[in-house]
Amino acid sequence: MGEQNIRKWEGETRVEIQNISPKEIWPLISDFCSLNKWFPHVKTCYLVEGVPNEVGMIRYCGNKEFPSEDEQWAKEKLLMIDSSNMCFSYEIVDNNAGFKSYVATVRLERVDDEDGGVCGCRIVWSFVADPVDGFTLEGLVGFIGSLAQVMAKRMEESLVQYA
Repeated sequence: MGEQNIRKWEGETRVEIQNISPKEIWPLISDFCSLNKWFPHVKTCYLVEGVPNEVGMIRYCGNKEFPSEDEQWAKEKLLMIDSSNMCFSYEIVDNNAGFKSYVATVRLERVDDEDGGVCGCRIVWSFVADPVDGFTLEGLVGFIGSLAQVMAKRMEESLVQYA
């Protein structure tokens, strides 16, 4: 079976944050080199190429503070960023974690109360990928869902702490 016949995996996870608007979350989530602030397993995240937060930039993310043989890492390229619609897309361009092809879109949605007022926001993280060694589709969706939960909690705590 040729690589063209491999069925792509598609998944999506949604996480709600109460009492914080999408406009408050956007500056945190759209900072493309800030993953180490939001994900406990990402110890380093920095610009490798391009202009910060502009299409085409590439970030390096690793699970160790200093590169080592057992570090898991990925280089990810920003494909699209749209501040007015509060969404961005990126792809993994190189890694040692088993990803062959992975493109994700992260977007913020407003959550309204019964009266139509903003009562929070929803982070929607979707992806299309080739099958990933060591994962099932359900396992990858669950892993990304748990990352999104941690990210949302840390962003919420960050905003509440400085409110």
